[in-house]
Amino acid sequence: MRVLVVEDEKNLNRIITEAMEDENYSVDSCYDGAEALDFALAADYDVIILDVNLPKMDGFTMVGKLRAEGKNTPVLFLTARDSVADKVTGLETGGDYYLTKPFSFDELRAVVHVMARKYTGSKTNEYKVADLVVDSSARTVTRAGRSIDLTSKEFALLEYMIRNKGVVLTREMIEDNLWNYDYEGGTNVVDVYIGYLRRKVDKEFDKKLIHTVWGTGWVLRED
Repeated sequence: MRVLVVEDEKNLNRIITEAMEDENYSVDSCYDGAEALDFALAADYDVIILDVNLPKMDGFTMVGKLRAEGKNTPVLFLTARDSVADKVTGLETGGDYYLTKPFSFDELRAVVHVMARKYTGSKTNEYKVADLVVDSSARTVTRAGRSIDLTSKEFALLEYMIRNKGVVLTREMIEDNLWNYDYEGGTNVVDVYIGYLRRKVDKEFDKKLIHTVWGTGWVLRED
């Protein structure tokens, strides 16, 4: 998953970013509302974690502009403003969840999982294609009941593919979802990781699930 963290307090921004990276998410971060809007319009995030009291543009205004542009990315407001009126404003503006400071990082992680499920239309952390099962919460992968060990980046790629099963994913789409803006691209790194997954997910099985769509990209599906 790809997450945007928007918090002007730099130490807290770093801590939240690291917590999301520990979940193997690709994370971008910024410190004001105007920059956050630019980020959110330029990329497809699974979740935006957004402070309300931000320089240049407050969080409520930023989400209002984001929704006006047709972006339905789930937004988690993270703020010290805990009045009922503020919560109502945040939700009516287009936010999906309101978490007040100080907060539990366990709760933050759980909320992000739930919001990501909402975005994909799934009601569970478990995704299936044929006999392949990916559990996003437990970070486990099995095929035909056999456990498959993946690195964090391999897991992130497989999770992205199975959450978009049947959808042809281009190299650019995969890069945008799995790597943040610091990634420069221009190499065959996506091809390399697709190869890694094929060896672990498909090689020992007659039915192949990862398919190349020549000239376009890759798709995870049961033919």
